[in-house]
Amino acid sequence: MEKLNLTLSTKMKKNFILSLSALFLIVSCGDNNEEFDLFTIERAESRYLELIIDASGSVEAISSIEIKSKASGEILYLGAEVGDKVNKGDVLARIDQRTPSNILSQAEADIGVSKVKLSNATAQLERGKKLHSGKSISDKAFEDIQELHSFAKAQLVRAEVYLENAKIALEDTLVRSPVSGKVITRQAEVGTVITSPTATVGGGTLLMRMADLNKVRVRAFVDEVDIGNLSLGQEVSLKVSAYKDKEFLGYISKIEPLARVNQNVTTFPILIDIDNKEELLLLGMTAEVKIKVIDAKAHLTVPSGALRTRKNLNFVGTLLGMTDDSIDNFLEERQENEGFTKFIVLKRVNNKPVPIWIEIGNTDYNNVEVVSGLKNGEEIYVVPSDGLIKNQDEFKERIRGRRPF
Repeated sequence: MEKLNLTLSTKMKKNFILSLSALFLIVSCGDNNEEFDLFTIERAESRYLELIIDASGSVEAISSIEIKSKASGEILYLGAEVGDKVNKGDVLARIDQRTPSNILSQAEADIGVSKVKLSNATAQLERGKKLHSGKSISDKAFEDIQELHSFAKAQLVRAEVYLENAKIALEDTLVRSPVSGKVITRQAEVGTVITSPTATVGGGTLLMRMADLNKVRVRAFVDEVDIGNLSLGQEVSLKVSAYKDKEFLGYISKIEPLARVNQNVTTFPILIDIDNKEELLLLGMTAEVKIKVIDAKAHLTVPSGALRTRKNLNFVGTLLGMTDDSIDNFLEERQENEGFTKFIVLKRVNNKPVPIWIEIGNTDYNNVEVVSGLKNGEEIYVVPSDGLIKNQDEFKERIRGRRPF
């Protein structure tokens, strides 16, 4: 049996039933009459089902980072342009070091002074202990000596902290790359004087942005009708306009739970991760996404146009010659999951339509898998939608109106 290959856009799927039904309407015009056959007979049989979901999205970086300067002063050197590849630890910028260098020298001098003061205070404390034990000085005098020693000790600690901060400030004048990657934007130029407050979270002056392009992602938007067919880790193929003959492969890494609504169309964002060792995919490229969700031979199928619900069974049943009583009797019993996995088909028995409930599985919107309710080779009626039939009735009258009396 020939394999069915069906790739449907969202719009095509939403208009599917109407367009499919048109396939089963046969109009034949003769010299003496016009006959409009409003149904066909099809067999329940094995068919290949193949369904590919179409979507579109744009290429994004999975890992990107902002390069900021914590130092203030004139930018003397920038080590990378947009598009340059840099390695972890490479110097990306150098800020004027004169002020931090002077502060460091002052901090080193203050350390020396503080050490001398602490040494003198320690010697006085030892001498004071001996004098105090011999009752040569008062308690108050000894307490003053202890206080001076504590002050000298604290002063040294403050000087050490100040020295450490001065070293960090000097180191901050050299901005190094924290990761390997490619520069994607640059916000600063050599000669610019920057002020970089770092007291707040995320503080510092933005110099450039980097991203790892060895692995990228596409954020695509999938219609809500199709989102239930997707799963994490599912393989995806993509194409971009720049490389029309090349197919890129990726996998679904995330299905976001919050829907987006645009012009009454509801979609869900999905993230597709792609290896990009050659760095052919660039950030912002538009990607056309194809996700194969069904590719298998179904043991038993019927055309989608054969499915009916209780809402339109009266119209179709009457059209095929069923009595109102027989239709009402059939519809008395409710089925679980009606309109979701349970549908009505009209089975051909002794050349007459007999309604039965069937349970369906996968579908490629052209044919549906029958899980239960039918056997291989059984015949069913395929009837167009109510609206299409009415349109064809109007068409028939127009044809008749054009014929000469």
